[in-house]
Amino acid sequence: MGATAGLIELDALGPGGGYHAHDRLTITDVAGNPVAELSMVPRLFVTRAMAALHKADPLPLDERVAALAHAGELYSSGTVDGMSADDHQHIVSRVTGLPISVVRSAAAAIAESAVEAYHSVQHARPAGDVNDWRDPLTRTGRGVWTRRGDVFGVHAPGNHPGVHGLWLEALTLGYRVAVRPSRRDPFTPHRLISALRSAGFGDDQVALLPTGYDTADEIIRGADLAMAYGGEDVMRKYAAVSKMLPQGPGRSKILLTAGEDWRDHLDMIVDSISNEGGRACVNTTAVLVEGDPAPLAEAIAERLAAIPSLPPEDENAVLPVVPLAEAQKLEQHLLARAAGTIPWLGGDGIVGDLGDGSAALRPAVHQLDRPDAPQAGVELAFPCAWVAPWTREAGIEPLKDTLVLTAVSHDEQLLDELLAEPTISNVYVGDHPTYWMAPGVPHDGYLADFLMRTKAVIRD
Repeated sequence: MGATAGLIELDALGPGGGYHAHDRLTITDVAGNPVAELSMVPRLFVTRAMAALHKADPLPLDERVAALAHAGELYSSGTVDGMSADDHQHIVSRVTGLPISVVRSAAAAIAESAVEAYHSVQHARPAGDVNDWRDPLTRTGRGVWTRRGDVFGVHAPGNHPGVHGLWLEALTLGYRVAVRPSRRDPFTPHRLISALRSAGFGDDQVALLPTGYDTADEIIRGADLAMAYGGEDVMRKYAAVSKMLPQGPGRSKILLTAGEDWRDHLDMIVDSISNEGGRACVNTTAVLVEGDPAPLAEAIAERLAAIPSLPPEDENAVLPVVPLAEAQKLEQHLLARAAGTIPWLGGDGIVGDLGDGSAALRPAVHQLDRPDAPQAGVELAFPCAWVAPWTREAGIEPLKDTLVLTAVSHDEQLLDELLAEPTISNVYVGDHPTYWMAPGVPHDGYLADFLMRTKAVIRD
């Protein structure tokens, strides 16, 4: 990474080292100011890079574990390619519009993921399996946990830096990894991969391959397994592709059943909506309450209305910031989707103009008249919540298709149903925010469930 005429140069990171491409994309901050130039690699470069990753051998396990821990420390607090952690986090905040506190928190989480990657994947290993065929237990017959391939491709999103902590698990399992960065945030994966290389991973172990949309699928084609983030269009595109693990909308929810006083959980509810700038798939989209939703909607709106509109690099910033034109477009989309609902906040708009060509996305709270209203599934990248009544007759149907469901309830039969529902990925019981995550705990299942398989081995 270098700088030309004041712009940071983000080179591609291929198997031969940094690559300064002829085709470069200008990356701007939320006010439209140019910040960096990202090298965009052609199809042939991607094809050759993926072939080189296939030919490479993984580092020995103990070296991988040590290198990951070192890389995490470098990434979060060291100097990488001449850039300090503070300068990196400031740039990520200005370009993505995420509050600086969220960017710092994500950096710490990525470092923790790097340190804990090996221990995290062990939580996914079947209890009867061993990691190595040389284990003495294989003499009497045992399952051995093995990779389903050698090269893992990642189409990364730009909504939150923290997503880059997940693919580190593929590295610790011995995969070689190719990342296509988002145009919204190429800085996070560039710094992380540079740190990994400085810590001991070879250039043919982990690569950053920025590409245009027409070349992006070449990474998927060249990988044994791959993961892509996106909306419903991404889910539909890759739903039938066996090598692909699509990561779609979260539509996380909170349910409060009768007998539970929402006032005791208001802090958790508001935090679940607004934490992480409201940008993450684990932020709450819908709140369902058994009883009258109006008092709860009013209380949520009152809390969220007090959040100030600030530039993302401000220490007190909570809300995400985007270019003004993008904010205006999103406002029109929200108002159209919210037609027919009761607006408690944001009914007259969500644009918090900061006067420099950017705008904070102000919170929105709308009340629905039924739990299965279509708006309850509308997930937007800022603090936006739909509050709806829920009844026993409605059952768990309105709660389906949910990444995280926080259920504030003591109804064990209901909790059993929620745990048994395949389209609800995670169930948090009681006063736990939907954004809670920890190393070793599955997010949308264990990534290793997708990356690994079991082989029977018996030997003399």
